[in-house]
Amino acid sequence: MAQIIPYMQIRGGSSKGVYFNRDDLPSDIQQRDQLLLDIIGRDSRQIDGLGGGHPLTSKVGVISPSNHPNADVDYLFIQIVVGENRIDATPNCGNILAGVGAFALESKIVEITEDTTKIRVHMVNSGNLCELILQTPNGQIQYSGDSQIDGVPGTAAPVICNYLNIAGSVCGSLLPTGKVIDEIEGIPVTCIDNGMPVVVIRAENLGKTGYESCDELSSDQHFRATLEKIRINAGAIMNLGKVKEKVIPKMSIIAPPINGGTISTRTFIPHTCHSAIGVLGAVSVATACILPGSVADGIAKVVKSNPQKISVEHPSGEFSVELVLDSEGNVQKAGLLRTARLLSKGNIYI
Repeated sequence: MAQIIPYMQIRGGSSKGVYFNRDDLPSDIQQRDQLLLDIIGRDSRQIDGLGGGHPLTSKVGVISPSNHPNADVDYLFIQIVVGENRIDATPNCGNILAGVGAFALESKIVEITEDTTKIRVHMVNSGNLCELILQTPNGQIQYSGDSQIDGVPGTAAPVICNYLNIAGSVCGSLLPTGKVIDEIEGIPVTCIDNGMPVVVIRAENLGKTGYESCDELSSDQHFRATLEKIRINAGAIMNLGKVKEKVIPKMSIIAPPINGGTISTRTFIPHTCHSAIGVLGAVSVATACILPGSVADGIAKVVKSNPQKISVEHPSGEFSVELVLDSEGNVQKAGLLRTARLLSKGNIYI
């Protein structure tokens, strides 16, 4: 007889994930992970599961009421590693986080209060907090609206995401190597973690313009081999250990902006070129842009202010990040706009 588990599928930002109430999954972690592989799909096509055969559509959010004194819900992110029959629960995912509020309201974990509902999310992967602000007029969550984010067609209701004190969320410090610039494989890099461990590299130092298409970069085997060597070595000095089978650190190659933004990026997650850029990856890159002496210093077009507004250009548009700084110039809060939409809800049959 088939095992039946309730789920929701939600587009969060420019990703798509399958969301569960923690109580509907096994408490044993190994059993849970094997079940999730069955649900999303174990092979590269994920033909027998709900995954889409791509890292952006092979994601899971596990949600539950929180015991954290300053949070409403707990959110555990799990990446199904496409084609490798394994999961990675190391990183956060800001896009899937954008859908956590929808799941919490749809499943009645959190009750709607006013025309906007604030939900404080405890990110279990890192221990950090994020405040989500959702549109809930007349006691109903609203999905339609006029907000548009690049990488997603059409418009939807805004979801405001305010990340609180996320520096060093995975690596332990904003600059996990203790340096603004390190040299790996003879190439200067900035290793940074403001919510997501990212290795930032100037495209020109890799023999690229930084404006290539994702297909062009992903199909360049020599380039990808060089990038992977840098990634593996960076993981060791970023307090991440052996990262060959991890999806972090993410790799972001940068170039001067060409569409009026602050910086142009091509980001890898970690081997496939992202059609846009991840939420927390964008926050880390944006932070590198305002960091004196980083590899972004001199090519990022930064206008100093507080809050500091950074426009991160990517292959399908741009991603705006607002950084609130303290008196010493440290980032206290990162605010950004996402959208989310409930795609389906029901039962999965295993």
